This record gives sequence, structure tokens and C-alpha cells, in this order.
Amino acid sequence: MKKLILSLVLASVSLIGYAQVAPKVDTTKTWTIHGENTFLINQSSFSNWSSGGVNSVAGNILFNYDFNYKKDVWSWDNKVILGYGLSKQQDIGTRKNDDRIILNSLLGRQASKYWMYTFYANFQTQFAKGYNYTGNSQSLISNFLAPAYLTFGPGFAYKRSDNFRINISPAAARIIIVRDDSLSHKGAFGVDVDKKSKFQFGASLDAYYKVNLLENISLENTLKLYSNYLDKPGNIYTDYTANLFMKVNKFVTVNAGVQLIYDDKTKIPVYTNGLQTGDKKALQVKQIFGAGVTYKF
Repeated sequence: MKKLILSLVLASVSLIGYAQVAPKVDTTKTWTIHGENTFLINQSSFSNWSSGGVNSVAGNILFNYDFNYKKDVWSWDNKVILGYGLSKQQDIGTRKNDDRIILNSLLGRQASKYWMYTFYANFQTQFAKGYNYTGNSQSLISNFLAPAYLTFGPGFAYKRSDNFRINISPAAARIIIVRDDSLSHKGAFGVDVDKKSKFQFGASLDAYYKVNLLENISLENTLKLYSNYLDKPGNIYTDYTANLFMKVNKFVTVNAGVQLIYDDKTKIPVYTNGLQTGDKKALQVKQIFGAGVTYKF
């Protein structure tokens, strides 16, 4: 099932890419910088509602920036994504619903019209502690730099435009970092027990595609795959994110997003009657929807 999903996603990205037409660019500029600052809010309130409901409010802030350099045969694409969100529900309290730090960099030298020799680096972690909640108790499951993932290596890329590129690295290093003592003691996220990091060596694929579906509606897709040559290379780490942006006016937008992660090194706790009885491998799913204010430049 996992291989089927991956095949469909890759096929879709490839087909869309062939249809993408590169926009005209100003060749006199070496740096192109643009970004989005978004604040989303969701709110639900019920009073004497016969079918029931829980009062809730949620707020999310997202910074999404691109810093792209182009001169002669050289290009350097950089993306920074910072996101954090909190939700508050009646009788439950405040919990975070988004927390991510993503830094992506791709240095390329032109080989032909759309192909490049590349060196890429990607870093991912989060800002704050994450908990698993059961009843009135909570247990720590993540923290800043626990985990953090640093992936880098040489490769080659197909780049149709700033909105469509696929980078493949057949010799990519990946370092898993778990700086929290309690989590490293458990061997969380695939590190050895009581170790703070783990080195992997394998192959990676990093794809990005953004398309304007309608005049005021755009869809952004990001796909990351990694196969570790040193340990079960058939178990592919998968991280796919889709964000739909719908523009209401110059400042107001409606955003919907989903992120799917499968990592056989990450175990999800299983609870029975409030007690942890084991763990399992599972597809991780995160969804965000809201309306808010976006400032673009």
C-alpha cells in the first residue's frame, strides 16, 4: 500500500511538471526574494446546541520565505518555513496544533536547459515541547532538536522554474538528532538508547511544485523521500505536504493544509484504559484549515 501511494504521488508530480510552463523572468536580477506572513484563526462556539459541541479557538502563524539566486550557470535556492499554532478547547485546555522549523537549500550548476548538478541541504525541527495526552495526564514525546533531521549530499536536479523542481541525491547523508535526555534514553526516533544522534547514508528525493489552479487559488506541494542504505533500504521515509491557498482579497486568505509522514523509526504510543500498552508504526496525519491575514512581498 505504501509503495502504491508513493508511486501515485511521484507520477502525479512528474505529469504536472511536464505541463508546467516556465514563467518569464528578469534576467538582470541575481536575487529574487519573496515571502508570505500568515496568521490564521479558527473559532467554534455552541450554546444550547441539540447535537452537542465543544467551544474552541485556534490560532496559527506561518512565515514562508524564498531567497533565490541566479547568475550565469549558477543558482542557489533557499526556502525558510517557520510555523507555530495553539488551540484551546473547553474543558481540555491549550495545546499546540502546529510546530515546525524547515530550512531548505539547493545549490546548482547548469548542465542543460532544465538539468543541474546540485548540492542540497535540509534541516527540520520544532520550537517547543510536544506531548501525548491521555485523560488528565501528559507524556513528553518531542522537543526542540528532539527530533531534528539534517540531510545533505550531491546530486542532480530537474528545474523547470522556481515553482517546479525535483532533486535526486544517490549519496545523501542524514543525521537524526535527539538532544532531549529522556527521549534519547528511550531510543526515540531511531537513535540508539542513550545516544543523541544517529548517522544514516542513502538516497533522497526532494520535490517542490506550486501551481495556480484558478486566478486566486494556488496549491503548493512538497515531497521528501529517503532510503537508508545501511538499514532496511526498502523502508522509505516519506514526508508529503499539500497547502491550498485561496485569496479572498489583498490581505485575507483561506488556507487548508495536510501533512502525511511515514517513518518506520518512529513509533506511535498505544494506550488502553489510559495506560500505555505498547507502540506501533503508523501513518502520521496533520490537517490545518483556517481563514486569516496574509501579507506577501
